[in-house]
Amino acid sequence: MKWDWNAVQDFMPHFWDGLVVTLEALALGSLISFALGLVWALLMRTPTRWVRWPVGVVTEFVRDTPLLVQLFFLFYVLPEWGLTLSALTTGVVGIGLHYSTYTMQVYRAGIEAVPAGQWEAATALSLPVTRTWQAVILPQAIRRVVPALGNYVIAMLKDTPMLMVITVLEMLGRARLFSQQHFQFTEPLTVIGVAFILISYLASLLLRALERRLVR
Repeated sequence: MKWDWNAVQDFMPHFWDGLVVTLEALALGSLISFALGLVWALLMRTPTRWVRWPVGVVTEFVRDTPLLVQLFFLFYVLPEWGLTLSALTTGVVGIGLHYSTYTMQVYRAGIEAVPAGQWEAATALSLPVTRTWQAVILPQAIRRVVPALGNYVIAMLKDTPMLMVITVLEMLGRARLFSQQHFQFTEPLTVIGVAFILISYLASLLLRALERRLVR
């Protein structure tokens, strides 16, 4: 099959629109997953069983069900209960919530890896619990888990095409629509594949640079 550069040129405006949506979903979904994952991790360390148990049940349920099912639920079921979100907002919330249950485990491992002497030193200095977490524990824990969190960012990028099922036209959604309208499949899908590779590679480089900076 002959490569059609005109098809690539025609597709590029659609590609840039899809790229913006993909990066927006990735950035906002990552922020939600990082913030909510930390909240889950801290709640799971509370001494109160009636806090730990519901958090454990919810996070385990979310982690053990497919992201696709969760997206369908948020987009099609919640409106029946009076809560209607835009397609992109639903996708961002769905990705962020789903991956927060994984980043929770990453934070949990990072917190447990902080040497016991750090806890003892904070206790000896009579630091308040909030101050201990903010100034002693979390800075060390987060520094340790940056590589693992970065891996989930790339995983979220690879899952953004799932948003197409709830009418979000990210990169793959734009490519699919263009292909159906112009009967050109090879060129747009190749462009999308190359774009995913480049974004993943650039993200990995940025994460490595951040990791080296934090290790100093």
